[in-house]
Formats: sequence, C-alpha cells, structure tokens
Amino acid sequence: MVKPPTISRRCGFIIGASKIARDITDRKLAEVKVQAQLARLNLLQQITRAIGERQDIQSIFQVVIRTLEEQLPVDFCCVCLYDPAENCLIVTSVGLRSEALAMELAMTERARIEIDENGVSQCVQGRLVYEPDLAQVPFPFPQRLARGALSSMVAAPLLVESKVFGVLIAARQQAHSFSSGECEFLRQASEHVALATHQAQLYSALQQAYEDLRQTQKAVMQQERLLALGQMASGIAHDINNAISPVALYTESLLEKEPGLSPRTRSHLETIQRAIDDVAQTVARMREFYRQREPQMTLAPVDVNRLVQQVVDLTRARWSDMAQQRGIVIEMRTELAPDLPAIMGADNEIREALTNLIFNAVDAMPNGGPLTLRTRVAQENGLDSQQPSIPKLVQVEVIDAGIGMDEDTRHRCLEPFFSTKGERGTGLGLAMVYGTMQRHSAEIEIESAVGKGTTMRLSFAIPTAPAVGTAVWTAATSVPPQRILVVDDDPLVLKSLRETLEADGHSVTTADGGQPGIDAFLAACSQGNPFPVVITDLGMPYVDGRKVSNAIKTAAPQTIVLLLTGWGQRMVAEGDVPPHVDRVLSKPPKLRELRDALARCLDVRAA
Repeated sequence: MVKPPTISRRCGFIIGASKIARDITDRKLAEVKVQAQLARLNLLQQITRAIGERQDIQSIFQVVIRTLEEQLPVDFCCVCLYDPAENCLIVTSVGLRSEALAMELAMTERARIEIDENGVSQCVQGRLVYEPDLAQVPFPFPQRLARGALSSMVAAPLLVESKVFGVLIAARQQAHSFSSGECEFLRQASEHVALATHQAQLYSALQQAYEDLRQTQKAVMQQERLLALGQMASGIAHDINNAISPVALYTESLLEKEPGLSPRTRSHLETIQRAIDDVAQTVARMREFYRQREPQMTLAPVDVNRLVQQVVDLTRARWSDMAQQRGIVIEMRTELAPDLPAIMGADNEIREALTNLIFNAVDAMPNGGPLTLRTRVAQENGLDSQQPSIPKLVQVEVIDAGIGMDEDTRHRCLEPFFSTKGERGTGLGLAMVYGTMQRHSAEIEIESAVGKGTTMRLSFAIPTAPAVGTAVWTAATSVPPQRILVVDDDPLVLKSLRETLEADGHSVTTADGGQPGIDAFLAACSQGNPFPVVITDLGMPYVDGRKVSNAIKTAAPQTIVLLLTGWGQRMVAEGDVPPHVDRVLSKPPKLRELRDALARCLDVRAA
C-alpha cells in the first residue's frame, strides 16, 4: 500500500504564500475595475454637465463625441438620426478626430446608412449592439467600417418614450476592445444624450411657440392698427371730402365754362383736378391697401409716359422748390420709351404709387443728385429682348442716387408701418404702393445697396389685345332744368353745389342738415309743389342721409334721391346702397357724374 506524501512545514509555507499572492492580485484587479468604473462614472458626469449647459442638438452631439474620442477613448465616433419612413440612418454629427476616417468611409454629415440587412437593425429596435470583430460580421455597414481598419463597434440607441430617434456609434481599431463595463457606459451615455436631446427639442419647440405667439401678437397689433386706421379714415373721410368738394366743383366748372383761360392756367387747373381725384381715391383706400383687387376698381387704358409727366408736375414742389429751400438740388430726369404700349389700370392709383416713390427717393437723397424716371418695354425674364413668344411688360423705374438700403431694410420696406424716417414717416407709403401693384396683378422689384442708391421697378403686363377705352354712357339730350333740394351740413359744399347746379339752369334750394332738409321737403309737398330731385349727403349729425332718403320716399315715392358719400364706389360694390336711394355718387362730386346721374334717373322715371 502506498502512503500519501507528507507535506513538510516548508511546503505549507509555499502554499500559503501563493494563496496570499492570488488574493493581492484579485484585490489589485478589483481596484483597477473600481477605478475604471469610477473613471467612467466621472466621464459620464462630465458629459452630463457639458450637455446640460447646451440647448441645441448639434452642440450636444458634438460635446459628447469629443469627450468620447478624447477620454474613453475611441478611434471613430458619430451620431446618426433615424428616419423610420426611409428606414435609414442619417449621419448628423461626426467627431473632429473622426473626420478623415468619415471621408474614407463615406460617412460625412448627411450621409445615409441603409438599415435593411444591416448590423444596426437591432439597434433601431432599441437594443444595444456590440460587434467585437467586425471582420466576422457579414453585413454591409460593419464591413464598411472594417474596410476603414476598424475592428470593433458599439451602437447604442437613443430613445425617447421608448422610441428610437437616433444611434450613437463608437468604434475602435482593435478587435474585442470594448469591455462589458464600457458597453454599459455607452448605454448610459446614450440615455443621457437622448434625454438632453429631448429637452433641447422641447426647448426649441417652446422657443418656436413663443416666437409664433410673438408674431401672432404682432400681427394682431398690426391688424388692430389697420382697423384703427380704417376707423380713423372713416371718421376723417367726411371732413376731407367736404373740404375738397368745393375745389373740385369750381375747378371743373372753370375748365368747362371759361374758354378764355390761358394755356398755363388751364394746365394748372387740370393738375389741381388730378390731385383732387388722387386725394379722394387715397381716402377711399386707406383701409384697403392690403386687399386683393377691389371689385369697384375700373380698369381703363393708361398712357404710362403721359402719367409719368403728370407725376413730375404734381411733385415738382417737393423735388424742386422744397429741396432748394434746404440748399439741395435734385436733378429730375425722364427717359421715356417711344411708342410705349398702353396698359390696363386705374390711372389715379398708378399716379399715386409713382408719387409715393418720388417722395421716398427725395427723402433718400439728403445731398441731392439725379432722380430718374424711366419707362421701357421688357420681357417677363427682365431682358429687353425681342422674342415674340415671351410676354411683354411695361416697366417704370424710379432711380435715385441716395443712401440706399441694407438687405434687412430692403426685405421689410413694403411692410405696413415699417419706416426708417422716425417721427417723419408713417410706414404706409410703400405698403400702399405694394397694394396698388397687387390690385393690378403687377410686380414691384427693389434693387438697392447702402451708399449706391435705390431702383424701384414697377412691371405691368401688356394686354394681349389692344387696349380700348371703356364705353361711357351719355345722355341723348341735356338735362332739363329741375327744382333740386340739396341737403348737406357743410356750408361750403352747399354753396358750391348750388352755384354749379344753377349754372346748369336748375333751381336750387339748400338745407344745412338732415332734419332741415326733411322739413323743407315736407313743406314743399304741403304746398303742392314737391321737389322732383333731392341730393343729400350721407354723413350728417342726428339725421343722416339714410333717414333723409327714407323720409323723402315715404312722402313722395317718385322723387329722385341722389346720395353723396366718400364711400360711394365701395357701397355700390358691397351692395350697401340704401333702399330709398336712386343713385350713389362719390365725394368730391363731379359735374359730369351729377349730370349723368340726373339724366339716367329722369330717363328711368319717364319710362
């Protein structure tokens, strides 16, 4: 029988020493693991603090990638966003140290990574993927990384509310180089990145919501200002139209009944007449400059060259006399194309638009200089070519040599209430020009640079058919003398209407308000001699024109009632004509329109 060997004291000492060495080694390894874990925890805290200080997604991605490249470290790192509709990843951010390799791998920013039959397909389902040896993975994306000398990869999903919106990819050149602790660290890091990204998205959405709210409030305020402007316009329209009505009536009467006027005097009166028409149209459109083409706007052939000359005359005081009082010389130049085709439009609106542009140009030239008005025929492509297949345009350019505009001002100058003139500006001039161009289906272009002046270009389509004048109805015979009652609360309007109507042979009685007008009419009826025609203003205190017309028609239904108002065309277009009114006339009244209305109404009554 063999006896077991006897262990000497020395042998026992050796066995104990070996055990102690193993314990020390295990402790050292444990310490290393703990230190590594603490380092990763510290790194995670660094990442958390860094991304917590940022509110934009791209900045968050960059700080995470840079930290992983430098301190984990990794040889390649990027973040991709997941597009579920296209089932692909879009490279969104690449590390600075990874850029060269990203170029080689065709993984620069905005590059696509297809997911079908790909090694990251599990990652977009919410699972962390670790490939220890990319050379052994038979899928396109891992093989692409392997061709770039990368051997191991971790793909960590970025999840928000259990939905993957992106992937964090980290790779190294050495195979089997990611420990389980590093994989867990990348998983935790991806959670922090996902949370920070979600918060950044919420912050961005909140900022956008605040911006949308601010813009909405701004738009509401602008609408309130526009509404206030419209209400103010309604309030002052009556006074403005009353003020210019005598001028309009007397000017038209002088031009018609005074053949001995000198050419200079006649020209001045015609300029006054055009200016009055423009004032009336301006008042009528103060609330309308951002609406589409108004139904009441009548289009007629417009001679643009003639219009330009009229505008030069109308604005002469501004660009010549007033400028010279400040020691400024503005040289007005006109370059008018011969044989310019007529366009279809409202001449008063286009004239007003050009007037506004000239005023702006004068204001932009504090040191004076040339101011050019140019007309030409151009193609829709902006060239002066003669290709018949391209539609042609009539263009009017107002070119100044002033201070010019920067890009922001150029983009905003057409906005209502935007002005660079401080207290001197209303911010409505160019907005009204823009409204005019909209109503004419025309275009406005602005070319400007700081210190190089401004060119404002208006482009109007040339009608495909020759422009013809609109037929104007005229009475077959002159209007026979009538007994007319004129009702208005403004003594100057009453006086001018009475004198111009009496010049046409009518017998005119005036009443200085709604109730006096009704009383005068009823008194005439009681005497068996009612007025066959009544002309009444709309806006009067206590008893307005509607009440007057109602009372007149109730007492004598056959009486012709003409209503004067500054909103005449607008009332007709919107169907707001009072039921007891035979015809609505705009203020300031015109003799030819008065005669036309009387003739039409008398013809209808006779029929």
